[in-house]
Amino acid sequence: MTSPKKPNKTVARKRLKELREQLDYHSYRYHVLDDPEVADVEYDALMNELMVLEEAFPDLITPESPTQRIGAPPSDQFAPVDHRTLMMSLDNCFSLEELLAWGKRVERNIGVADGYVTELKMDGVAVNLIYEDGLFVKGATRGNGRVGEDITANLKTVRAVPLRLRGKYPKIMEVRGEVFMRTDDFEKLNAAAGAADLRTYANPRNAAAGSLRQKDPNVTAQRNLSLVCHGVGYVEGVRFKSHWDSLESLKEFGLRTNPNNRRVGNLDEVYEFCTHWQENRHSVPYEIDGVVTKVDPIAQQEELGYTSKAPRWAIAYKFPPEERTTILMDIFASVGRTGVVTPFASLDTVFVGGVNISTATLHNEDEVARKDVRPKDTVIVRRAGDVIPEVVSPVLSKRPKNTRRWRMPKTCPSCGTELVRNEGESATRCLNAYGCPAQQRERLFHFASRGGMDIEGFGYQTIVTLLERGWLNDVADIYFLKPEQLAELEGWGPRSIDNLMKAIEGSRTRPLSSLLSALGIPHVGSTAAELLASEVGSLEVLENMSAEELEAIEGIGPIIAKSIASFFSEPRNREVLDRLRAGGLRPTGLPRKKEGPLSGTTVVLTGSLEGFSRSEAAAAVEERGGKVGSSVSKKTDYVVVGDSPGSKHDKAVELGLEILDEAGFAALLSKG
Repeated sequence: MTSPKKPNKTVARKRLKELREQLDYHSYRYHVLDDPEVADVEYDALMNELMVLEEAFPDLITPESPTQRIGAPPSDQFAPVDHRTLMMSLDNCFSLEELLAWGKRVERNIGVADGYVTELKMDGVAVNLIYEDGLFVKGATRGNGRVGEDITANLKTVRAVPLRLRGKYPKIMEVRGEVFMRTDDFEKLNAAAGAADLRTYANPRNAAAGSLRQKDPNVTAQRNLSLVCHGVGYVEGVRFKSHWDSLESLKEFGLRTNPNNRRVGNLDEVYEFCTHWQENRHSVPYEIDGVVTKVDPIAQQEELGYTSKAPRWAIAYKFPPEERTTILMDIFASVGRTGVVTPFASLDTVFVGGVNISTATLHNEDEVARKDVRPKDTVIVRRAGDVIPEVVSPVLSKRPKNTRRWRMPKTCPSCGTELVRNEGESATRCLNAYGCPAQQRERLFHFASRGGMDIEGFGYQTIVTLLERGWLNDVADIYFLKPEQLAELEGWGPRSIDNLMKAIEGSRTRPLSSLLSALGIPHVGSTAAELLASEVGSLEVLENMSAEELEAIEGIGPIIAKSIASFFSEPRNREVLDRLRAGGLRPTGLPRKKEGPLSGTTVVLTGSLEGFSRSEAAAAVEERGGKVGSSVSKKTDYVVVGDSPGSKHDKAVELGLEILDEAGFAALLSKG
């Protein structure tokens, strides 16, 4: 079997752009709107394709690429919490072959692993619990992996979260876990909400996430959430020898771990564990979507290290999704805020994996043609990862006679403008950016959403109503709404009007990064927005910078720089910004990164240190303004070498870098 031919650089550059746009969009739908459009398996396939292409063309990797992210951006609704050690996501595999391939990569780096730990992959919300002197002092969501949301008050209502540890506990400890809702509690919650004509949740994970983000902890307390702990982050005062040792210690401290966890000796036993739980996934009273496997010894974990987004010593084996068949009633096209027209399938409602599904995305014109799905077809619907619906394929044996292939409309279904599809792109677009009602509506919704200015109460139906009244034309009009206007609307009383006006008022001083995300500047996601806000400091400075000046900012590449400069040079955008300021918008800048004696210095750690755990050593560098690198390169300033160093030490010698032992590391921390 021959390897696939490597594409030329021009083709790769175009495909990378498409993949990053798609992944950014789907990540936003999933993490910010809690309204995903594609299946986990499809998202993972896009991500895997992106990683393969970036590996083949490393010079095309950009700072805003989804591969450079760890998780979702934190919201402004709750106070930010800095994690002492990163909360990273996991790489996925979907077959025995992929699991064995991961095992081979492990063996190439460290030899045979001295045991693995297998854990059920809970479908819940990742949290970080901080204990000091045995007391629970703070709890946070994962956020973007570095900064999460402070949900301490809500976590205190979860009975599985001990407020005081037992036994001989560490002085300071970060505990990583998953908050989840049992399936029976989820069904009761939705039944009660439906009876009261309130919002219901799509699945237990969304219910758990919504419950943890309640502003009133009393509401969270009524949701009967639970917690399972699966690891530790920063620890001071204790050194664990293995992951299994840390899990056993967590139980001694009074924290709950999953009783189905197992320590096994080899990958054959790992796969037996995976296949057993794949067949018995519904035998537990909560939702699981896979099995997490971790190399057990901490020393071997530290030697394997991390990629930019995930540990090399762990992997998630994802179960195949559940499938059902139903009738595809029709295919309709929907216009997004950037003008991209997406086909959707309208389905005869079907119950898949515990959820009623009536709509599923078909992604783009090429996907509809590739799958050859047609109106009135019987189709296979898959709820990939037990969460996200997708149309897999038609059942050709049941296809009615005289069905016709679906074609993308020639004109925009919202404004009638002729649609355009550029050569080499899969997306079809409406270019009537300012005159298309659908784009106008979606821009307003994006601006007011949690990922933007987070204006609570300014939801989809409110926006539609205000547009119909002619009170909104662009995002700046939000800040000129009057209470007496809202009083004319049916169902709007004094309290709801007051709440919305307060939410709008509160958004006037959101961080600059929130505004930059909300404006929808092409290629500027949350990471780039935070970087720009931190480095530039004010909107007035940013909107007058040239592309060359923007590109000089570390982390801002030429594509982003050109996009920002182009956005701010557009007269219509300038007009909207001026009206936003006239409406009282005063975005606040972000503090610059911590300065210290190691500012501008990159340190790589390898081997075991006697006086520091790996997390303690990394935290010590970062607290002094330095950066901890995951690999050795010419840009590395120091390589700190402990017992049993690996290939990083050899690379440092080869490059002639400065190598420090533990005493030298201590001196570096002391003197800089």
